[in-house]
Amino acid sequence: MDGKANHSEGILEDQSLIEQDLELGRVFHTNLTMTEVAQLKAPTIKTSEEAILALKIGNARFFSGRKLPSDFSAVERRAQVITQTPFAAVLGCSDSRVPTEIIFDQRAGDLFVIRVAGNVVEAGTLGSIEYAINHLKTRVVVVMGHEGCGAVRAAMLDEAERSFESHYIQFLLDRIVPSVSKLPRIRDPKARMREAVIANVRRQVHELKQNPVVIEAIQNKEIGVIGAYYEISSGAVDFFETEKDLSIDDGEVSG
Repeated sequence: MDGKANHSEGILEDQSLIEQDLELGRVFHTNLTMTEVAQLKAPTIKTSEEAILALKIGNARFFSGRKLPSDFSAVERRAQVITQTPFAAVLGCSDSRVPTEIIFDQRAGDLFVIRVAGNVVEAGTLGSIEYAINHLKTRVVVVMGHEGCGAVRAAMLDEAERSFESHYIQFLLDRIVPSVSKLPRIRDPKARMREAVIANVRRQVHELKQNPVVIEAIQNKEIGVIGAYYEISSGAVDFFETEKDLSIDDGEVSG
């Protein structure tokens, strides 16, 4: 019986592979656009609330050491070529200690990840986020900072010290400086650094919400836009979802 069962399973797997190959061939021979490819599969997560919950549950699995199996079969790989339907877009830092999919315990195809030093909102990151919203059915956009961010630390230096950096590094730092220039007096270095990173997350969320594509998607209740802070030492992510969580001082807006 075991031999017959294994044989049947093998046939089903072969059939599935053949179906995937046929679908893959159809994609390449009909010259589908990126938009059309993205529409081949409907997302399983329908709302921003469900998307945020999925991220929270995934991070809970990660920091508790109960991650999902990471097997990525040939069938799954081929399905990812045919389509992608990420339920969340995450604008995070390029820091090598912040692997986004791992932190949220998500599989390939679940997250649309944009990474740049300091998780700053600028032309390139905005274009990527607009694509995720318009073409990939993404339900939430997360701006995520992290413990000990080097870009934020550099932005906290005096202007004279920052001036020694290259033109493009200064370009990034200039987008962080306004959020850290008026920090409250905090004696503990670690606590001050955390406050600086979160202040930058809030500002970048604010900048993101000025974008017309983002504004329209929020008004149509198609997406949520939130902030997050990843603590490297514990593995836990803190989420900032409400207007109060994400509010910034009036002085920061004009800076």
